[in-house]
Amino acid sequence: MSKPLTFFCITCYFKGEAFLKACKEAGNTVYLLTNKKLENEPWPWESIDEVFYVEQDDNTPDNMWNIAKGVSWLMRTKKIDRIVALDDFDVEKGAFLREHFRIPGMGQTTARYFRDKLAMRVKAQESGIPVPPFTALFHDEAVRRFAEDVPAPWLVKPRAEASATGIKKIHSAEELWPVLEQLGSERHMYLLEQFKPGDVYHADALSVDGDVVFCRVSQYLNTPFEVAHGGGIFRSQTVEFGSKDEKALQKLNAEVMGAFGMQFSASHTEFIKSNEDGKFYFLETASRVGGAHLAELVEISSGINLWAEWAKVESATARNEAYELPPVRKDYAGIIISLSRFENPDTSVFNDPEIAWRINKKHHVGMILRSDRKERIQELLEAYALKIHQDFHASAPVPDKPTH
Repeated sequence: MSKPLTFFCITCYFKGEAFLKACKEAGNTVYLLTNKKLENEPWPWESIDEVFYVEQDDNTPDNMWNIAKGVSWLMRTKKIDRIVALDDFDVEKGAFLREHFRIPGMGQTTARYFRDKLAMRVKAQESGIPVPPFTALFHDEAVRRFAEDVPAPWLVKPRAEASATGIKKIHSAEELWPVLEQLGSERHMYLLEQFKPGDVYHADALSVDGDVVFCRVSQYLNTPFEVAHGGGIFRSQTVEFGSKDEKALQKLNAEVMGAFGMQFSASHTEFIKSNEDGKFYFLETASRVGGAHLAELVEISSGINLWAEWAKVESATARNEAYELPPVRKDYAGIIISLSRFENPDTSVFNDPEIAWRINKKHHVGMILRSDRKERIQELLEAYALKIHQDFHASAPVPDKPTH
């Protein structure tokens, strides 16, 4: 039998339960580092050997060194074989700790490509992967030239946030400079990018030994930006299998992973198909499982639980063993989620046999649908969006400033 290994898992959000369970089932010792405010969440305690709490979970140098000091005390009596960051905001912590304690896995330079929106754009551009026109905000003259040469609208984006948090849409140079002025000393933490209208797609994948071994491609029917800033209803659905778009995105996703140096992990990568020229452009990537219940969408479509398989990949890699992907289904699936004006909405009106999952969260309504026909998923998502908008929907403004 393979020797038992110790995994130190970091997440400052309540997520990754399936990863922790699968990691324990693989015969590993599992430690969890999380925020103290999450201690009463229903973690899979039977799969966690020991839990450690932090009061602050930001990625400031001081806080990361404080975490390193805590880990150093732990390592006097416990050996840590692998460090895994389960959330986007913890990728930097994981990379920092690996570098400091010389533990195998993604280091800080590679981690930048999966966390820093500027680093990932520069790397993609250098690697010949199409990206929308962009500029850093370090140098006034470079910003002026960009504003003169690249037609508006533009997006001011935080370099280290997830999803659509903190993004501002700008329509003119006159509007741009006051926004940059407001950013003050934080301006270097943002970038400026041309807004390209189009359809946004996501590729949810697993990589092993530098190769993408699984990838499911889906299309947002309302982009995260539209949902966050327009109070919309979140929807996504599987792209037609074998279609030109699916093949193009499978290829492009593999190119991104190769260029960015991905060796073994789950990943969530987004692309836009420009309305202007019909081409795909890389938007961003992350070395983790996609949020907003996209993991459930992928599992209902494919039978692959990304969290559990990621844990198996990590275990197999650490033991220098071969990883074997389970059989993959090709069902069409679609997700729809909305804030609800009711605390516990009665969703019994949605009773089609295609419903495979329902969200269980206060002030939310949502379902995942499964069918062997893409058209049926599309038809139901349209009908459900109309019904939810009329009878359930509520919206909340996106935070003006990042919360992390």
